[in-house]
Amino acid sequence: MRLLSILITSVVCTATVLTGALATAVERPNIVFILADDLGYGDIEAFGGDLCNVDTPHFDALCAQGMKFTNAHVTNSVCVPSRTSIMTGRYALRFAPPAQGGPWGFLGLQFPTTQFTLGRMLKQAGFTTGYVGKWHLGTQMATRDGGIQNAANTDFTKPLEVGPRDYGFDESFILPGSLDMFPYAFIHNHQWVGDVTAEKGWSAFNRRGPAAEDFEDVNVLDTFCSQAEHFITTQATVDTPFFLYVALTAPHTPTSPSQEFEGKSRIGLYGDFVMNADACIGRVVEALKKNGLTENTLVIASSDHGPGHYSGRLRKATANQMQEMEKDGHRPNGPWRGYKFSVFEGGTRVPFAAKWPGVVQPGSTSDALIGLQDLMATTAEIAGVALATDQAPDSVSFLPLIKDATAPPPRTSMVIQGTRGSSLRDGDWKLVLCPGSGSAGPFFTEPEADAAWRSAVKAFGRKPMSADELEQPPFLQLFNLAKDPGETTNLAAAHPERIREMIATYREILESGRSTPGPTLPNGRKLNVFQPVPSFVWAETDGRSP
Repeated sequence: MRLLSILITSVVCTATVLTGALATAVERPNIVFILADDLGYGDIEAFGGDLCNVDTPHFDALCAQGMKFTNAHVTNSVCVPSRTSIMTGRYALRFAPPAQGGPWGFLGLQFPTTQFTLGRMLKQAGFTTGYVGKWHLGTQMATRDGGIQNAANTDFTKPLEVGPRDYGFDESFILPGSLDMFPYAFIHNHQWVGDVTAEKGWSAFNRRGPAAEDFEDVNVLDTFCSQAEHFITTQATVDTPFFLYVALTAPHTPTSPSQEFEGKSRIGLYGDFVMNADACIGRVVEALKKNGLTENTLVIASSDHGPGHYSGRLRKATANQMQEMEKDGHRPNGPWRGYKFSVFEGGTRVPFAAKWPGVVQPGSTSDALIGLQDLMATTAEIAGVALATDQAPDSVSFLPLIKDATAPPPRTSMVIQGTRGSSLRDGDWKLVLCPGSGSAGPFFTEPEADAAWRSAVKAFGRKPMSADELEQPPFLQLFNLAKDPGETTNLAAAHPERIREMIATYREILESGRSTPGPTLPNGRKLNVFQPVPSFVWAETDGRSP
């Protein structure tokens, strides 16, 4: 009888909790997160100021009606790891190597389906969850031969075996990768849209591959906007809150504005595409207004990293063509140094605005450091979710800042990576754990990674014998962003103690498996303070490099 009494009490308590949770869900705001692709800090007038020569009235309106964050960063200056951190609240560098996949949009799963994600968290909290736009987090596609998915063996008549639904999204309408990455076809709730029997390629890189017969690059943004509007409209009569993640494909190459926007900007094709992306923000905001949802919806807009300097007035991806626009008064990276792929501010500092009527003070500005991986902890606090110690281990809630721009900064440090180097922010100080820009390949930011390493070895006077010897100039860069926002003066030689302290902090973040308080967590791979270091840097020791 005592056991029965306990069970009855448990059921009653559970019912009470569920009832309370449902009541709370009705009162909680809807959340819309809009993420542009390769949109630079200076592409938005509210952030770039005189360095912006493109009209962006809708992003600007979010700033005017809400809060502008001037010190928002992504964890990585390239798409996939940046989006991984946003989706999981965990630094992408911690994950085990991804599942095998094919090229471009045939990318394999970037993390297992058991991973705690934004979608899963908010779905469990009672939100209806939707994802519209560029996915680029990997899928598992059905193949005709049971092999690894690629352009030749994918069965486009069958649904995805693993996709957004497996990460907590009730509804999804996606493009598997970027707009210049085949397959060029939409996937709605894991089903391919249309007949994927054509072969197409677009102007930027002309990567030709499988495509839906009716898929056209210039119609993609409009299609995503329509899908976002549809999701909002269907949720308008539902009592539970919703979370909608809208991942735009612009202004990432191919620079393909719709007919309505081509020729509309003052600076040419790139500006047209930025305006097209900005108009998408306007359409989402207008859909909320039409459905009477404005007052109870938090809208956040940002970008996955800085601009690629191979974008511009030419449709073909061309190194440094962005500099031609800069001559005419438009700097997509704003006042910052560097571009996409680099570890400099222009590659990682992004425009970020939040609008929440009755909560966010209109026209307010925060200069506090935040990371886009902080979206997880922030929405958890808004939704009333208590994160477990192993969930979102690198995410810190910036809800106090949303409520009051003068609140103490919730974070003071953050790990930020380029494609060939890492950095640590600590207040106004920034330690770059490599020489050069931390970028390589055909579209690097000067100084290019390998060339910078060679120069550093030459300045050091010999090849280093161990990783410990890298923890000093000329292999490091130290900037004070408060005094030198352009990262023009390397202070590493003048502040050895500061460097030691920051390296110790960085090492602790790596080894702890987390950057928030809590028990140590395992990383999915071995992590080193300096990674990657070109093999030519090392001196031979007993016939082997360190």
